[in-house]
Amino acid sequence: MNYQERIEALFERTPSYQNVGKDAYKPGLESMLAFDNAAGHPHLNFPTVHIAGTNGKGSVSSMLAAALSYSGRKVGLYTSPHLTDFRERARIVTENGFELISREEVISFLDRFDDFISEAAPSFFEITTAMAFDFFASHQVDVAVIETGLGGRLDSTNIITPRISVITNIGLEHCAMLGNTLSEIAFEKAGIIKPGVPVVIGEIHPETRPVFEKKAAEYHCPITFAEERQLPQKEYLLNNLDLKGQYQSQNLQTVLTALEVLGMEYNETRIASTARHTGFRGRWERLSSKPDIICDIGHNAHGLKEVFGQLAAARRDYRRVHIVFGVVSDKDVEAVARFMLLPDNATDYIFTSPSTQRAMPVGELVSRLAPFGIHGKETASVGDALDLAISDASEDDLIFVGGSNFTVSDALDYFEKRPADL
Repeated sequence: MNYQERIEALFERTPSYQNVGKDAYKPGLESMLAFDNAAGHPHLNFPTVHIAGTNGKGSVSSMLAAALSYSGRKVGLYTSPHLTDFRERARIVTENGFELISREEVISFLDRFDDFISEAAPSFFEITTAMAFDFFASHQVDVAVIETGLGGRLDSTNIITPRISVITNIGLEHCAMLGNTLSEIAFEKAGIIKPGVPVVIGEIHPETRPVFEKKAAEYHCPITFAEERQLPQKEYLLNNLDLKGQYQSQNLQTVLTALEVLGMEYNETRIASTARHTGFRGRWERLSSKPDIICDIGHNAHGLKEVFGQLAAARRDYRRVHIVFGVVSDKDVEAVARFMLLPDNATDYIFTSPSTQRAMPVGELVSRLAPFGIHGKETASVGDALDLAISDASEDDLIFVGGSNFTVSDALDYFEKRPADL
């Protein structure tokens, strides 16, 4: 089989959380440890940085990878989910930019471990985690930044013992798997804390702070709360950062604190160009101009509160705002709805369903938002929604695309396939 056939077979053989949701979740480390043993423990060949949290993991991981690639270091970067290309999950960042795992390396890995995968039936995420570790070891990276998938304590990535553990923030998401309160979810995220390993906490919250402090004390870990640090270089970086979401302020604070704790030398310009330097996408990313079209993958109440806050602040710069919005079926729409009403009537909502089997039908989304006074047009696909928004918008308008990773992924595909039409 060629590369595309192998990837399609992988998704068919081992359903991913990205495609089927919680049915793909496989808690526990036994299966991952067995895979790691079969692969020869590749993660022992390089030091790691471990990142967990509800939101901001990808931004923090990418900024850290950009920073650590200074002075000739070769940095592995493992993140999920991917937006348009499976290979986005494992990349190497250097002074010269980034390189995704190659198609040939993906095929080679799947060929080498085909018998193990058939016999042991690891999860999709366990396979991709083992593949990333193998890829980083084979390229002899100097350090790897590893983002958790779900939670932390039982996450497949949690077989590593990092040089530092970072927990960005805690919000109510994946409650069926992680718990129904902030403290329960914090307990799961705190599972990445290892004996004697420094830990940085990005956001201080009265319900979660005691959970982290207790775990750190139990494991004799130095613990640092990023919000309590004074970082004079932050203002320059925030003004020059190519990740433009307002929420990046807290992520940047977390990154700079982690670098301070690590005692690592870094280049501020490299952090400022994180998106360009690492290929990181989908975070308040401008896709087109006249009209401005911006997308963001914020998809839970914790993240969308920040996104719609920024939309409200940006509203004064535009004649009208058009919001293309689609979510997945397990989304708590009611929790999100209270953030969605912008402060005046110059807003048009266009609702849609992203191209995933997990998508919430657009009719259901519309009916669940209606009681909150949020009404709009219905479209069958993100492409149709963008066609409608672009046809209705003037050059002085803003079109925002969001609600789900999948909605943003569809928008990225739309612009890659139809740039000449716009």
